[in-house]
Amino acid sequence: MSKCLVTGGAGFIGSHLTELLLRQGHHVVVLDNLSTGRDHNLDAVRSNNRLEIRQGSITDPLALSEAVHGVDMIFHLAAAVGVKLVADDPVRTIETNIFPTEQLLRLAVQGNVKKFFLASTSEVYGKHPGESWVEDDDLHLGPTSRPRWAYGCSKAIDEFLALAYHRKYQLGVTVGRFFNVVGPRQVGNYGMVVPRFVEAALRGGPVLVYDDGSQVRCFAHVGEIVQCVVQLMNTPSAEGRVFNIGSDQPVSILSLAQQVISKTGSNAEIEFVPYNKAYSEDFEDVQRRVPNVDRLYQTIGRKPVMPLDSILADIIQWKKETLHKG
Repeated sequence: MSKCLVTGGAGFIGSHLTELLLRQGHHVVVLDNLSTGRDHNLDAVRSNNRLEIRQGSITDPLALSEAVHGVDMIFHLAAAVGVKLVADDPVRTIETNIFPTEQLLRLAVQGNVKKFFLASTSEVYGKHPGESWVEDDDLHLGPTSRPRWAYGCSKAIDEFLALAYHRKYQLGVTVGRFFNVVGPRQVGNYGMVVPRFVEAALRGGPVLVYDDGSQVRCFAHVGEIVQCVVQLMNTPSAEGRVFNIGSDQPVSILSLAQQVISKTGSNAEIEFVPYNKAYSEDFEDVQRRVPNVDRLYQTIGRKPVMPLDSILADIIQWKKETLHKG
């Protein structure tokens, strides 16, 4: 079994990944500053003697260096997350996403780390006009005067860095671009649409839909996502390559809101909010975001397939339980 470092391991995706790695018998070091992660996300595995939790930031070179010591595999998930956070604080986004990644890659090479997973994002495609997006497509980022593109641009630079380290130093890098990962433990504080809708519906509304709700997205359950990540890391042919990781089943945001209201049994009303009220005057959104996941399926023989209905049922049940505990 390997010793794995999960940066952002107390976060939504990171905590699910940490649990999976522990179930598989690995030793796991979590590094998280708990800025967007939650300490209680690791409650179920806290007593596991193969888990080491370090509270620290990836922007702290010493904390990063100590966390990397002796590990075989790195899962780099820590980043500035959420459209709202990015739009509100682009400086934090750029500082968190670029330099620490370069530092971590350098430490990985110096420490003879064998495998490195870089969590990237569908945001790197920018305003891609295609029906579905393929990994080697051109990127269509918006102007530098629009802060939201800082996130996609910073993650694209992370990808360039990681792939350059693979070519120059033969570091076993795999890049995964996540598309709207959802599930238990995700919070709506940073603009995440599904938990925001579920919380609003359970409170009786209104459910706030930005613009007219015609935007198209695909939602994948975090349990399937982390299975894909681990399988990619165990597949030699995935090294040096970029993979879309997400569902390829599209749904409009308005339809999502209607399904959430129906599944919660809520009487909540839908209220439409212009982008300039939700974010800022200079905010731009992406109308359609659908991944082509052929490369993922051809490489590991699986892709996220859980239907939206089942995903929403799982999230609603979890939310009800947390509200009951609270």
